[in-house]
Amino acid sequence: MRTTVSTKGQIVLPAELRQRDGIEPGQEFEVERVGAEEYRLLRVASAPNEGLVDWLLTCPQKGYFVAIDSESTATL
Repeated sequence: MRTTVSTKGQIVLPAELRQRDGIEPGQEFEVERVGAEEYRLLRVASAPNEGLVDWLLTCPQKGYFVAIDSESTATL
């Protein structure tokens, strides 16, 4: 599928792709430059801490990291 770079340097993902994959405005992507005039396909950027809790819970010393219920700070 082809798209165009705008005068602001923005690349527009066609609506068909956005709708099919549930891509929302503001969602971040990663682009990798392979060489002169060659780039890898865009991929959805993961959140900076995505998977961190799961990783911590796999700690070899069992019980060192435990999941806790989150509380709202709205009442503080």
